[in-house]
Amino acid sequence: MNILFLTLADIRTINMPGIYTDLLREFAKNGHHMYVVSPFERRLKQQTHVIREDNSTILKIKIGNTQKTNIIEKGISTILIEPIIVDGVKKFFADIHFDLVIYSTPPISFVSAIEYVKKRDNARTYLLLKDIFPQNAVDLGMLSKKGLKGLLYRYFRNLEKRLYRVSDRIGCMSEANVKFVLENNPEIDATRVEVCPNSIEAKDKSVDAEVRRIIRNKYGISNDKKVFVYGGNLGKPQGIRFLIECINKCKEIHDSFFLVVGNGTEYGLLENYARSSTQNNFMLMKRIPQEDYNTLIAACDVGLIFLDHRFTIPNFPSRLLGYMQAKLPVLACTDANSDVGKVITEGRFGWWCESNDAEGFSRLIHQILSGTSWPDTDNEYRILQERYSSKRSYQIIMNSIKQL
Repeated sequence: MNILFLTLADIRTINMPGIYTDLLREFAKNGHHMYVVSPFERRLKQQTHVIREDNSTILKIKIGNTQKTNIIEKGISTILIEPIIVDGVKKFFADIHFDLVIYSTPPISFVSAIEYVKKRDNARTYLLLKDIFPQNAVDLGMLSKKGLKGLLYRYFRNLEKRLYRVSDRIGCMSEANVKFVLENNPEIDATRVEVCPNSIEAKDKSVDAEVRRIIRNKYGISNDKKVFVYGGNLGKPQGIRFLIECINKCKEIHDSFFLVVGNGTEYGLLENYARSSTQNNFMLMKRIPQEDYNTLIAACDVGLIFLDHRFTIPNFPSRLLGYMQAKLPVLACTDANSDVGKVITEGRFGWWCESNDAEGFSRLIHQILSGTSWPDTDNEYRILQERYSSKRSYQIIMNSIKQL
């Protein structure tokens, strides 16, 4: 099949690791040709161009700035994505007949391109629902259902509903996502919605004791303490103020060490805390080489996940998969609507508390350090192989499309 994949992710080769590229490679390995539309933002000062690889063609198309910018520019640029993507498909893929269109959220603004290809080629369509917008923006106070922001909300909500209508199948990250979508969009036929979770290539990325010692020494991290690591985006969805509250609550727990590696719009909050605090069991790192980053994560003891407590939508962070690859147990602090904590605790590879309970977080740290509740060995990696591999996601999509 010729498959068109639409995403905002920066894809320059399908051979890079990631939840989307791992899935694309799985399709390519099974004989399908992947055509990828992957925009880049105006700030990069490049021109639209095509990258060709074996079994894949990537259209890098220029759009406005949508990330790490203010809400006004993000909103305008998001609205303008639609005609830019449609024009790009018409110009560069005019002679390609697509059998299947796969696309992810964010954003919701690929809908015109999807409708165009579906009508032109009678293509089947599959939505990978990674983000429930605009409700997530309402939860965080970035949009409102009333006033001027309410106009934007209603525009994006109508766009969201169009996206659901054009999708033959909707693949959600978890059972809680399926329930939320159906309860809030009763017009959707339940048979069109299924679980197609975040997934990656199931590779063992754990490290041995010697590599662990070397990488910890390189970055000045004690080999004698349990290291709790948060790696990834530091933005509003992660509830960074609560993360800081938790770290501060544990400043006297001397057998623990908290490492935060990442960047994002809320990085400055952590930076200000690091400058003003005398806490000696906390380290903040912004950028290190990717290879070192992966090794450093694997050399830690427990992976951390944080989500803002205000969320009413059930997020399921993809960073969980990286911890599972590294064979790290996970401590998740999330809102009550996410079921990531349930997956972790029922899978017996970690712990969970609500992300408004710093005392509960501190108690769990003490419990973990006591060794009385350490998870079963390698449970996280076994579950990754069974439930969250890109091979399994490929099978879910293909089985679903065959039924249409």
